[in-house]
Amino acid sequence: MKPLPPLNRRRFLAAAAASAAFGGLLNSESTKLRATPPNTMGETDHFWYRLAPEGPYVDSQRDHRAFGFGQGKVFLSEDNCRTWAHSAAFPDAENITFSCLLKNGNIHFATREKLFLSTDNLKTLRPITVKDRGGRDYLPHTPVNPDQPGWYFHPLDGEHTWDVNGTEMLVWGNYCNVAGGPVPVNIYYSTDSGQTVKIAYSFGRNPHFQQKGAAPGTMLGDATNPLLARHIHGLAYNPVENAFYTCTGDINRGNGNECHWLRGTYDAKADTWDWMVLVSVNSDSRFNSGGINIVDGRLYWVADANGPKVGSKHDRGVFTCASEDITKKAAHKLLFNLEFESANMIIQDGVILAALYAPASTSTCGFVYSPDMGKTWAQYDLKEFGPRSGCRFHRKNSDGWFRVDLRKGWIDRAEVLFIKPKP
Repeated sequence: MKPLPPLNRRRFLAAAAASAAFGGLLNSESTKLRATPPNTMGETDHFWYRLAPEGPYVDSQRDHRAFGFGQGKVFLSEDNCRTWAHSAAFPDAENITFSCLLKNGNIHFATREKLFLSTDNLKTLRPITVKDRGGRDYLPHTPVNPDQPGWYFHPLDGEHTWDVNGTEMLVWGNYCNVAGGPVPVNIYYSTDSGQTVKIAYSFGRNPHFQQKGAAPGTMLGDATNPLLARHIHGLAYNPVENAFYTCTGDINRGNGNECHWLRGTYDAKADTWDWMVLVSVNSDSRFNSGGINIVDGRLYWVADANGPKVGSKHDRGVFTCASEDITKKAAHKLLFNLEFESANMIIQDGVILAALYAPASTSTCGFVYSPDMGKTWAQYDLKEFGPRSGCRFHRKNSDGWFRVDLRKGWIDRAEVLFIKPKP
């Protein structure tokens, strides 16, 4: 494997700061922020890999477009990060926790507790107020600590749009209550390209993730829902049965299990959701999971089983089953006996790519890879990046590269990695 040069985002930030001191990073919307040539590639037997080119932090991608941010601006590339043709001032850029590029060209992104939409390649940025299930404004709580407003919109997975009966739906859940302060656990959705965002599901009031001194009536979460979760690990859509699946974490802290699988169906005419709880378990279970993918109607997922062992070994691995068999462990097929916990995986064009957590495995920056839908597997450790955990996998761009967040620990933002399968 060829070594990569030093991490490049630091150089961008330093240059951006120096440029800002002399009148700003960009002088007009027509100016293109030139990226340096891509990093020297490393390779394994199965894929090439490289860090993102120097420039903004690449937060999401779709086809040839990419959304990035840095030093008080947001950016849009239309040529896979080679140049950044569009930008806008956005002082809270470093607190962006989520973004999504819609099929019609809209750009949807969020800071810790606020949502924004651009319909014109960042010329304008419009705040979006979420609506609850009754149509009322769903507003973020007032944090006791202003620097800890909570991660209302941050996901652990990377793919959030699906074609549902001819309409592109944006649906995602927040991976929260790890950093950023206490926050409610919700599933959000939009059927109009991000112009309106509503609550699809709200979990109950978990007493372990509340602001200090909160009175029962002011606790965060849905007071009418007894189902508790710490956060949402992943969500995916099955077009064969027109249903969404989601899974949550983490453990039973004395107030009930936090690991659940839910199945949800959406009635477009009534604009309503029907959710069914399929499984509720403690932490050492394959159902404490993430990386949900659905291929030809079958569910695929990777186990995040942790905590005290139920048996001699943790219930871990990459699994698949028919969607109707998700509750039947005997019907699950173990595709890869992964020794360590994981909650991040993507499947595209027969390739399965999953990541390991640096703090919870013997890998420094580990990935498991199958080129043939789980028939054969390989495991790689990209040690040159130091202790890193991959998450928020995005489907391949038009040049064939998956996009992966590399996180310090398993949550703090570090770098962006691109991975391209070999033929």
